[in-house]
Amino acid sequence: MEIIRVEHLSKSFGTLEVIRDISFSVHQGEVLAIIGPSGSGKSTLLRSITHLEEVNGGNIIVDGMDMVKDGIYADKKSLRSIVLKIGLVFQNFNLFPHFSVLRNITEAQIHVLGKPKAEAEEKGRELLKKMGLDDKAAAYPYELSGGQQQRVSIARALALDPEVLFFDEPTSALDPELTGEILKVIRELAAEKMTMVIVTHEMAFARDVADRVIFMNDGVIIEEGWASEVINNPKNERTRAFLKRFSE
Repeated sequence: MEIIRVEHLSKSFGTLEVIRDISFSVHQGEVLAIIGPSGSGKSTLLRSITHLEEVNGGNIIVDGMDMVKDGIYADKKSLRSIVLKIGLVFQNFNLFPHFSVLRNITEAQIHVLGKPKAEAEEKGRELLKKMGLDDKAAAYPYELSGGQQQRVSIARALALDPEVLFFDEPTSALDPELTGEILKVIRELAAEKMTMVIVTHEMAFARDVADRVIFMNDGVIIEEGWASEVINNPKNERTRAFLKRFSE
């Protein structure tokens, strides 16, 4: 079953075309990794699908509902319910510094989903335990390591029960020694068949955890296929050139 379908998507900033005629789909329970050089449009693509950027043309279908059709967005009420099916984990955490860890996770549950505070806190504590942070509920973001802050960000995204979770380079702001703990969490979510789309520079991780890989360059998809095939045996010359430096 398709959770996300993107058709002929385009996005420009002024005269600069950042995404050009992008089409792909994501199925339920699948992990899709998006790789490519900096400036290839990967993050803009994620921001467009999660409605942080507005596209100029094309279609975005989420769980069978049209978010965008021929560049025209759904009405505000429909758009709200569609966007709630999508979670996004930012590369720089984006936690509220003046809220405790638990409140960072409960705030959207209460004000967006309308959950009672007690129910939201119960859900928050369950997710913190899942992230190995059950002793950090009362802490503030500045008291946590970067890896711990990113795990709180993942818990916050999961708290809204999204159909699909997007990650925008979730380890890029972390020291290398902290990267492993985030990749471990994502591996565990993959084992639970959480549908995920991950923009990443971690090639070994993409090969081992993702089902499929998309390679982007200059705003277009250059190559797409099974993760092990694309990363171990890329067919396109540009993909080979990009991946060569990771295997040296």
